[in-house]
Amino acid sequence: MVLKLGIPKGSLQESTIKIFKEAGYDIKVKDRNYYPAVDDPELSCMLIRAQEMARYVEGEQIDCGLTGLDWIKENRSDVIEVAELTYAKQSFKPIRWVLAVKEDSPYTCAKDLEGKTIATEVVNLTTDYFASHGVKANVEFSWGTTEVKVPELADAIVEITETGSSLRANDLKIIDTVLVTTTRFIANKKAYEDPEKRAKIDRVVMMLKSVIDAVPKVCIMLNAPENELDAILKIIPNENPTISNLAKGDWVDIVAVVDKGVLRDLIPQLKERGAKSIVEMPVSKIIE
Repeated sequence: MVLKLGIPKGSLQESTIKIFKEAGYDIKVKDRNYYPAVDDPELSCMLIRAQEMARYVEGEQIDCGLTGLDWIKENRSDVIEVAELTYAKQSFKPIRWVLAVKEDSPYTCAKDLEGKTIATEVVNLTTDYFASHGVKANVEFSWGTTEVKVPELADAIVEITETGSSLRANDLKIIDTVLVTTTRFIANKKAYEDPEKRAKIDRVVMMLKSVIDAVPKVCIMLNAPENELDAILKIIPNENPTISNLAKGDWVDIVAVVDKGVLRDLIPQLKERGAKSIVEMPVSKIIE
């Protein structure tokens, strides 16, 4: 059994290959080669643009692949969404398709754009959005540099944004969110009904999710006086940390996985409660 896997070519390529590597799959891409080598004999990889991935998965040219929810909806593809994998080109957060107009524009919502021209790369997605608001707009496909088309070539745009910096640089303001999108691992029905292929897909997804779930986490270890244990457990944001007795004295060792964002407040509080030998360690995978 060999599983045909689509790797998104383009903006998601580098981050996808990095996540696969951290999950244990070493994918190597050579220049002008659309068939990357992978160190797993049960996988066969092909580079396919995210915009087209869902279409080829649905058509059974490949068994499975990674693409955005936006492109699944844009292609109106009937595929199985095996898992949501929240990562993008620059971050591990969802990204948005937004409706934007010039900063000084009088338009404030979708209904204001009745009969107006909208430039976008996602024509079907945008058409469906306006239809859901009961608005008939002229939605035109944009080949790129969409931000510069307002107001001379279009009244508004629907564009993807991760940070909003490009929109601000072009004097645009967001008036609505069309879709919040994340990366999805998708498969066609035939592949997912095959017991061997489904088992392989589920194993790959498990490892990918373990890497992504670990990104915002760290492991902390500390020694604490036993008489302060209850107080310390109340401030550690982990319901069930590991606790063990030290060889000597009335001290315990505590191990917990916590969000990185709490450390700047948590560590001083632990120190105030008498904790010592506080160690922070990176977490590469979390499997629930």
